[in-house]
Parts: sequence; structure tokens; C-alpha cells
Amino acid sequence: MPTSADFIEGSNVSIGHLGIVAGAFDTLGIAGVVDRAIPKTRHHHLTHGDIVKAMVLNGLGFVERRLYLYPEFFSDIAVDRLLGDGVTIDHLNDDVLGRTLDAIAAYGPTELFNEIVAECLLASDYGTHCLHVDTTAFSVSGEYDADTDSREMTITYGHPKDGRWDLKQFVLGMATDQHGIPLFLQTFSGNESDKKTLLTIITQLTENLQHPGKVYHIADAAFYTAENLATLGTHTFWISRVPATLNEVKDLVAADLPLHPCADDRYRYAEHMSEYAGIPQKWVVYHSAPMQEQQEKTFAKRLEKDRKKAETSLRKLRAQEFACEPDARIAAEKWLQEHLQFRFSSLDIRTTTRKLTKKRGRPKADEPVETVYTVSAEFEYNPLVVEQRRQKLGRFVLATNDRELSPDDLLKNYKEQGTVERGFRFLKDPSFRVAEIYLKKPSRIQALAMIMVLCLFIYAMTEFRLRRKLQENGETVTGQTKKQTRKPTLKWVFFRFRGVRELRFQAGETVTVLVTNMNPEFWKILRLLGTEYKNYYL
Repeated sequence: MPTSADFIEGSNVSIGHLGIVAGAFDTLGIAGVVDRAIPKTRHHHLTHGDIVKAMVLNGLGFVERRLYLYPEFFSDIAVDRLLGDGVTIDHLNDDVLGRTLDAIAAYGPTELFNEIVAECLLASDYGTHCLHVDTTAFSVSGEYDADTDSREMTITYGHPKDGRWDLKQFVLGMATDQHGIPLFLQTFSGNESDKKTLLTIITQLTENLQHPGKVYHIADAAFYTAENLATLGTHTFWISRVPATLNEVKDLVAADLPLHPCADDRYRYAEHMSEYAGIPQKWVVYHSAPMQEQQEKTFAKRLEKDRKKAETSLRKLRAQEFACEPDARIAAEKWLQEHLQFRFSSLDIRTTTRKLTKKRGRPKADEPVETVYTVSAEFEYNPLVVEQRRQKLGRFVLATNDRELSPDDLLKNYKEQGTVERGFRFLKDPSFRVAEIYLKKPSRIQALAMIMVLCLFIYAMTEFRLRRKLQENGETVTGQTKKQTRKPTLKWVFFRFRGVRELRFQAGETVTVLVTNMNPEFWKILRLLGTEYKNYYL
């Protein structure tokens, strides 16, 4: 061990988990794909592939710094170890970052990401059979002018999912496989509707990603429109939740159906064949015990809200005058039909006789009069109907144009829709600071969106790789609960590596490099991931 006197000032720098990120980037061959697509045109020290790697290290650094504070991020990082001999933070400046983002924008962020995915999947066997499609909005600050390089994406006001109506936004569409690995991305203008964007993503997926075997495109209820179904036809397989607003769904959910148990005993189902939008498809009504339990909590509040609306409606009915008793009774019956969960506790048709002319006093015997009829009624809950509605809580309808798909597989595939939603939460995590976008050109924002999803791609691929290796080798690592697990989150692994640092010592002309704070379990993780990962810690 060198003495402390031999320590080289300023050489105590962090490696942390970034060696794992760099190893994943190298293993996936991403730099080569980037440099073939957008080769450097001048005598810059770093290629665009190198800069993309640096941006990914920054993006997965989980530090409280924004992406445009680029040199500061690397001020405490082992730059030459992670990016190559001779690379310093001086090579990583705003101009370099901007040039690479502009090059990505000019080439096409979606096209470049597609090429990266295609290259990586050729060398893997992830067995994609589900593509989960969704969109989310990213709010941005500042003014954004039309940008000829932005390929028609407009930063504008839309329907913000984060409640920031004061900010403009853009929409990011993404598709992940069943493991949560993103396989496609596309940016859209901030005011695009989900109905259109989801169809666009699925259409692009079928054109750009070729998979052997049957692949299901899975989306939420916003996708399910007659126009979208007709556009996809019968050759692209899809799974979707059917909007509860459709009359057919309302009737089906309310019907007395014989429900069969699912493999997951929390669910029961009933099948129904449909020809909605002229597309032969299978609808399955599910009853979810967890959903019913959740909806029970709001059921009483909804009943009270409906009671207040019914009270207002009945007050208006009481104020109406009718020319005959049958008309009054018809109106009362109509009120009941419009308020099925209530019944009259009392009902009386009252008559009132009055003069046609507005003279004072009682009408004379031969003076013309009119008789009007009014409804006098009180209402109460209809316990039979209320109980029937209570029993229907927890029901929803899923649809697919693969009529051979079993209800169990349909439900299982749809429930994995959470993978793409978790991906969006990852991108919007406060610790994932790349999600804070302050770049002032829409085209650069599109390029940065690609970098964001590329970070998620590398993260998800690495997490899947580690879990699979643990399973294959029958090994475990310490999880967040201090128990042994074969399914650690990569974020927890990253956190555990946070203290790993590089130190340099000099004795004469000999420089010794030490990597500190490693332990046997860290080496086990690196061994399982592969040599490319391990080399960054040697």
C-alpha cells in the first residue's frame, strides 16, 4: 500500500455505480450505432457516440444537477476511466453537448433509437410478445418558437397530466416490452390527443419492429375508438380496456352474468363476442375483488352525491303544472326511470282550481276556471337497485382481436401495462434530473427525449440482465430489505455502489491506481453482469 505522502492531489474521484452504466453502454454496442448514424465531421476529440455515453452517465447519475450543468457533473467523476484515456472535463462543455443534440435531431431521434434497439435485440433473446404503449406530457418553461428541425413537434399548451396548466408541454410516446424495456419512442406536439398518438405509435411499431410470432400491442381505453380499430384491422393484434362510457359496456357490466374464476383468484370473468367497429373481437368482463374493495370506499359518497342531484331534480318536478292527472303521473314515472336507484316513499297528484281571469275573490258559478295538476312526492333509496349496483363494483371490460386468447392471458398481458407507466415515473423521478428540461429549441428537446428514454433502456436492460443471471446461477444478493433476493432493483444496486472511489498514488515515476470500498458482493454482481462491467472497477 503506498504511503499517504504519495497521494496525488485531486485524484480522489468517484466511480460509484457509473462503471456499471458504462459497462452496459459498451456491452450493448450503442456508441458504434451512434457513430455509424452520425459520424463526427470535424476534428473534435470525442465522437457523438462518446458524448451520448457521457450524457447517459449524467442521466443515470441520480444527482441533483440539471443536464445543462454538464462539466460540473463530472467534476468529481473518474472521467478518463469511464470515457477513455485522455478525456477530461474540458472536453465536455455546452458546445459539445449542443452539437451532439443537434446531430441527433437532424438524423431523427426516433430513427436513431430504433437502430439502437434493433442492434441490441439482435444479440439478445428477450422473447418480446407484448408491446405496452402509452404517452405522458412533459411540462417545460420558457418561450419556444417554430423550429424547422423539430419535425413538426410544437411546444404548446395541452391537457397537462401534472396539473401545470400555466406551462407549455410536449408529449412523449413510448412502447415497452413485458420486461419494461423501452423499444420505441416518439415525441408529439403538446396538444396532440392520446387517441391519435397511440394509433401512430402502434402503426410505427408494426413498420419498424419485426418480431417472429404473435405480438400484442397493449394500450389503455384512449386507444379504443372505432376509427383506430378499423385502421389496424385484423392483422395487428391488440389488447385494450374498453371505455366505460360505451353503452354496450354499461349494459354488459350491469347484466347478470355467470362469472368464472380466473387463475388469479382475485378475479372472475365472463366472455362476450363483439363486432364493434366491424372488427371481430373478444370482450371479457372481469370482476376484480381489489377494485371492488377500492370502489366501495367511494360508493357511499357517490350515493350521497346522486341523492342531492335527485333532490334538485324532484324539486323542479314538484314545481311543474300539468293539464291532466295522466300527464302528471307520466312525468313522475319518467323521473323514476331517470333515477333508478331511488323509489317514491310517497306520491300524490294534487289538483288546484283557479280563475282564468285575474280578478279578486272566489270565482262565480258560471265563470271559466282551470284545473292544474302537480306532483307531490318524497323519495328514498331503492335497496334492491343499490345492492345490485354494489355487486357490480369492480367490473371492467378488456377487448382483443385475438379471439383465441384465453381470459387469463388477456388479463395477465393487460396488467403488465404498468411496465410502461413505471418507465414514465422513472423519467419523471425527482432524482432523475435529465427530466428537467430547460433547452430552448424544440429540436434539442426531441433529441434530449431520446437520451432520456435511452437511459431507461440501458437501466431496464441491465436490471433484467442481472436478475436473469442471478436466476440462472442460483445466486442471490442483498436487497433493500436486507434479505437475500434474486430480483434486486438496479436503483438499489446503484445506491450500494455510491461509495466506490478511485485514488492515485505516485512513487517516483510509478503511478498506482486503487479502487476503494469494494466488497465481495459487489464483485459478485460485476462477475454476473460480465467482463465489460468488471473492467471499470479493476
